[in-house]
Amino acid sequence: MTRSRAGTGDVPTALMADYYSQRASAGLLISEGTPVSAQGRGYAWTPGIYTRDQVEGWKTVTNAVHNNGGRIFAQLWHVGRVSHPVFQDDHGSPVAPSAILAEGVKVFLAKDNSDSITGNGEMVQHAMPRELSIPGIKQIVKDFAQAAKNAIEAGFDGIELHGANGYLIEQFIDSQTNHRTDEYGGTLENRLRFLREVVEAVVAVIGAERVGVRQAPLTTLMGAVDDHPEETYIAAAKMLDQLGIAYIHIAEADWDNAPVMPVSFKEAYRRAFKGTLIYSGKYTKDRAEQALANGWADLIGFGRPFIANPDLPYRLEHDLVLNKPRPERFFGGGASGYTDYPVYDQPALVNQF
Repeated sequence: MTRSRAGTGDVPTALMADYYSQRASAGLLISEGTPVSAQGRGYAWTPGIYTRDQVEGWKTVTNAVHNNGGRIFAQLWHVGRVSHPVFQDDHGSPVAPSAILAEGVKVFLAKDNSDSITGNGEMVQHAMPRELSIPGIKQIVKDFAQAAKNAIEAGFDGIELHGANGYLIEQFIDSQTNHRTDEYGGTLENRLRFLREVVEAVVAVIGAERVGVRQAPLTTLMGAVDDHPEETYIAAAKMLDQLGIAYIHIAEADWDNAPVMPVSFKEAYRRAFKGTLIYSGKYTKDRAEQALANGWADLIGFGRPFIANPDLPYRLEHDLVLNKPRPERFFGGGASGYTDYPVYDQPALVNQF
């Protein structure tokens, strides 16, 4: 869950360590999207994992989580076209499989040189991307591998590749965002090639048992759409099964009137992939228990409820009322709306309203 609280140089902070350690009772914490390079950024104040200072900052976070008995994976992220020249080192265009603009897709920019604590930002249309060259693609694969090594050095227990929600990996997979005519486009095998190369690269440096992949077969976030999603994503699942990764994390569409993932699709995932399957997206306790009982899922992910309830597992276990999140404080700012949500029967650390 992107919270935009990183410090100068996109370095994780002590406040972030507090936030994650408060939620260490999760079976598995998956970090916010963490850019693998400066090129991979698309939002203000997101913590990276490609500089020495960033790695040292993440050590503070992972130590705090482990000291509270938790486990945490780093979600490795390259936003691809969903970016802006302000994030690019050369102030040029963002990169993508194909030079296709997603009209209305926005990125989060800082206003007036403000920092994450002041939280003064705005959402603006992403910039027209340029098509990646083959050497550019190969460099990004190396960036993912180096980021995976950095994550383990920083104390993470593993990594999750963010292959969902319309970011770079999904831009290569989905037919409407990949119009290439070389070995990275056209056929389904070619559109899956970038994912395969990234997975192989990170597995080579940290081991398959430490690797997960997040997918969003039916979401249309960031303008990423595939013409035949079940065929495409079950093929991807079979490929990931062959590569022996630990899990696939499936993001179901979680907005009103969103496409519903059919039971048959979930059953096909189960047949295609022998590892752990995680589902997330507007799950309640009852929906989660039903999914587990039906065998579609092994784990259920919770996002927004965990923002507002640091003790979410305890509340679910005991059927306790949940705090409501404050969306106006999701992105940027200090402790308010971040680390001040109370655990059950504990007053808020600062005024909640």
